[in-house]
Amino acid sequence: MSGIWNIPIPRNEPVLTYAPGSPERAALKAALGTVGSRQADIPAVIAGREVRTGATHDVVSPHCHGRVLAKTNQADRQTIEAAVNTAVKAQKEWGRWRFEDRAAVFLRAAELLATTHRQLLNAATMLGQSKTAFQAEIDSACELIDFLRFNVHYAERIYREQPDSSPGVWNRMDHRPLEGFVYAITPFNFTAIGGNLPTAPALMGNAVVWKPAASAMLSNWYFYKLLEEAGLPAGVINFLPGNAVEVSETLLADPRLAGIHFTGSTAVFQSLWKTVAANLERYAGYPRIVGETGGKDFILAHASADVDALAVGIVRGAYEYQGQKCSAASRTYIPDTLWPAVRDRVVGMIEDIRMGDVADFRNFMGAVIDRPAFTRLRDHLEAAKRDPGVTVLAGGGTDDSIGFFVQPTLLQVDNPGYRLMCEEIFGPVLTAYVYPEGRWKETLTLVDQTSPYALTGAVFARDRRAITEADQALRHAAGNYYINDKPTGAVVGQQPFGGARASGTNDKAGSILNLLRWVSPRSIKETLNPPKDYRYPYMQAE
Repeated sequence: MSGIWNIPIPRNEPVLTYAPGSPERAALKAALGTVGSRQADIPAVIAGREVRTGATHDVVSPHCHGRVLAKTNQADRQTIEAAVNTAVKAQKEWGRWRFEDRAAVFLRAAELLATTHRQLLNAATMLGQSKTAFQAEIDSACELIDFLRFNVHYAERIYREQPDSSPGVWNRMDHRPLEGFVYAITPFNFTAIGGNLPTAPALMGNAVVWKPAASAMLSNWYFYKLLEEAGLPAGVINFLPGNAVEVSETLLADPRLAGIHFTGSTAVFQSLWKTVAANLERYAGYPRIVGETGGKDFILAHASADVDALAVGIVRGAYEYQGQKCSAASRTYIPDTLWPAVRDRVVGMIEDIRMGDVADFRNFMGAVIDRPAFTRLRDHLEAAKRDPGVTVLAGGGTDDSIGFFVQPTLLQVDNPGYRLMCEEIFGPVLTAYVYPEGRWKETLTLVDQTSPYALTGAVFARDRRAITEADQALRHAAGNYYINDKPTGAVVGQQPFGGARASGTNDKAGSILNLLRWVSPRSIKETLNPPKDYRYPYMQAE
């Protein structure tokens, strides 16, 4: 059978409200009961075969750390090596599949997620990663559905991109998958990223070894099982829980490594890059390295900013999902003329925020992901409280008796170079610096040069000249830049996501740019009537 592809035009998945009395609210509550009532036994999956090593890691609920949701089997060296060999073998057939057949797997996965599996994945994300119903819905449902559907659309555009041909010649472009295997390393904070990093290369004909984050294992496991149900062939994506160092040491030493698709900390990404560089001579090709890492994301206010919009942008941008978004606002610059009004509104909203078990839909926040995160944040807050140049305006408390809870916190600092204005700490802590209104241009330079990161940032202003000045001064300070909106909430197909500087390679997940990294183009020239004489016309005698 042959024909011209007719891929459905993607549309962003509508966000359900979960309002009282809505069918989705009832369905989600039922799914929370289902997922929470059973302890999952999560294996590694190699070539479609479940592998249980017996060495297990507990997956607990961050807001109730005594509750074990799953036991994850940690891959041993033999299993890790088997995952690589399986991926390389599976890619040889998978890479020859017609595009429409590969696309159908992921379009079916999107449809399953949008319908029968939506609340199961949302519930697993809520319980395992302590996301509220809304934060789960925009992540493990809508964004992941969008990744699956839009990536198919972008892949079709890549394959349709073909060169011109001159008379008597037919030129073609073969967008080949990479030779070898792709190593996908996914984070805890977005189920959608966990799903996108292995599936984007796989859609382009690559085979993948997927190392999920230990603390997102429950939702990632549910998604992997969904892919199997959607028809993903065995071995195309190999699910590999395990010790991150041991897995990386084995995979990065393999000469068949074709690429790394990574989201996580800057330190880990830089370590991966250094290891690849040290091993460069042993690889069959130059591995593609695609990574999105940290951020020290800013909200900058001009004196003309709308105070109410600014205050809401601060609260939502800094404290949704406990500030555990790489895009979350963690530093803000407010002119002295606006500061009292902004401060009072923000403090008032913080005092109104409810924090607790995410199964209680009245809560705006859950817990931070695990004990190391809790301890790091607690130590930062205790140091801030002791510093005479820091004022705690709201929050600052921590409690790990039941879950890993850190209060939404607003700090004011005298020194714009204070460490919490510069360093990423990944939690619900926003640090504010109040600048003299007359020093707007100097503050633009300060925002641009304070942090090594360049992931997201937001500017609030009604004065168009100020917006233009900020746009020019901060052009390289953020890969995702927002005007009069919070610096979080990028939507697939609308605001492709990524940052530069220390924030990553800016390959823009949610756009065609990311998929281009997972193909190796081959130019093909076919001459339809090749010449039979080596001599050219100019060589003829007069």
